Amino acid sequence: MPFDVVIVGGGPAGLSAALALGRARTSVLLCDAGPRRNATAEQVHNFVTRDGTPPDEFRRIAREQLAAYPSVDVRDAAVQSVAGEKGNFRVVIGADTVEARRILVCTGMLDELPAIEGLPELWGHAVFQCPYCHGWEAKDLAWGYLVRPEQGAHVLPFALRLRGWSRDVTLFTNGELELPEEERRRLRSAEIRIETLPVARLMARAHRLEAIELEGGTLVRCEALFVHPPQRQVSLVQALGLALDDDGYVQVDPMKRETSVPGVFAAGDLTTRMQSAIIAAAAGMHAAAALHVDLVLE
Repeated sequence: MPFDVVIVGGGPAGLSAALALGRARTSVLLCDAGPRRNATAEQVHNFVTRDGTPPDEFRRIAREQLAAYPSVDVRDAAVQSVAGEKGNFRVVIGADTVEARRILVCTGMLDELPAIEGLPELWGHAVFQCPYCHGWEAKDLAWGYLVRPEQGAHVLPFALRLRGWSRDVTLFTNGELELPEEERRRLRSAEIRIETLPVARLMARAHRLEAIELEGGTLVRCEALFVHPPQRQVSLVQALGLALDDDGYVQVDPMKRETSVPGVFAAGDLTTRMQSAIIAAAAGMHAAAALHVDLVLE
C-alpha cells in the first residue's frame, strides 16, 4: 500500500506536519537524514512552551509524541530521488523504494558561510543570523553586523534593530559595500560605528568571540556577530525542478502550500527568508491541513 504522504526532512516543519497528519489518520512516512541545520545551536528560542530547549531534546520529544500515532512511520534515512506524478510517486530511500500519493518537502536550506578565519567554528555559538533567536542571551555585549553587498536596502533596518539589545553595535562592510551617505548619517545618529576595512579573522577563546581583526591588524571588540550568509537549496529540490522565487526560495501556493510540481508540497525554511523553528512548525501544520483536504477531495 502506498503512503498518503512522504515527508522529506525531520526538522520542526516536518515533525509538525507528521503530527497533524497522524492525528488526521493519514499514513505518513517521515524521512530524516540530517544533518540538522541548527546542529551547533545550544537552544531553541521563541517557541512557546519550549523556550530554551536544546534542539536534540526538541526532536526527541517530538518523535516521542509521534509514536502515539500508528499511521506515522519515522525513518532515519535519506530520500535519494522522487519520480512519478501526483497520486503515484516513487520514492527511493536507500535500497528501498516506496510509493506515495503526495510529497511534502521540509529540507530547510544550506548556509554558505563566509570564508573568514575563525567564523565557521563560532557559527551557532557567537556568530548568529537572528537576534530574536539569540539576542537575549547576548544582550548588552559588544555586537557586530557583517554585511554583504547584495543585502543593499536591508542593511539599515537590520542594523538599527540590533540597538534594541545592545548599545554597542559595529557594522562591518568588509570592504565590499559602499553605504549611501544618508544611511551612514542614520547609523551615526543611532551611535552605530562603521568599519569599512576587510575582516581578516575572528579572535576567540573556545567558543567565546572576543574581537574582530581587520586587515592591517586593527582589533575591534566584538562578542556577538550577526551575519546573513548566502543560502542554497538541497540537491533534491533541484532534481524535482521546483520553481524558485528571485531570492532562491521554493514558491508555494499561499493557501495550499503546493509547489509548481503537482502533488509536491513544501514547508519551512526552504520557502522563506523569515526563518525560525516556530515559523517552520506553523508552516508544517498549514501544509498538513492542505494535504489532508487535498487527499480527502481526491
